[in-house]
Amino acid sequence: MDIDKKYQKLTDCLKDLGSAAVAFSGGADSTLLLKAAADALGDRTMAVTVKMGVVPKRELEESARLCALIGVRQEFIEIDELEIEGFKENPPDRCYFCKKSIFSQIIDTAHENGLDFVAEGSNTDDLGDHRPGMRAVRELGVKSPLMTAGLTKDEIRELSARLGLPTASKPSAACLASRIPYG
Repeated sequence: MDIDKKYQKLTDCLKDLGSAAVAFSGGADSTLLLKAAADALGDRTMAVTVKMGVVPKRELEESARLCALIGVRQEFIEIDELEIEGFKENPPDRCYFCKKSIFSQIIDTAHENGLDFVAEGSNTDDLGDHRPGMRAVRELGVKSPLMTAGLTKDEIRELSARLGLPTASKPSAACLASRIPYG
């Protein structure tokens, strides 16, 4: 499937949701997802960004600038990762516990704002990585529209450039906790 058809599939998938909160980090993937959601859903979408110690302040500030550029309202939720059960113990599935807490709170925020779904920015290239957090995504019913559309990271960057998004060439940035070995 060509890239234009994949983008159409992405926006169709989002329209089918009717309304959605986008888990928004300000990276290339979530920015394209937010732009597509804004185009597909208008004011029936919003960005939800998590403030945590493992998220650099500059990324939070950048996410606010991107929301203003795209024209989407944004809410921040604060989470103390050290209060998440299973996080401090630092097991190999630490990301599962963290993502389950994060997405549970994003779901609550979505519902408080009258939105039916939560969407996150995983893409098909993420399928080969060790991502215990994806288990939480599945368990909680969080949608992964970029993956559903079959988009790769390179295609996301190409579409972002076409749409004039400043994140088209933004380097990937992993969670700061990923720099700490398990155990």
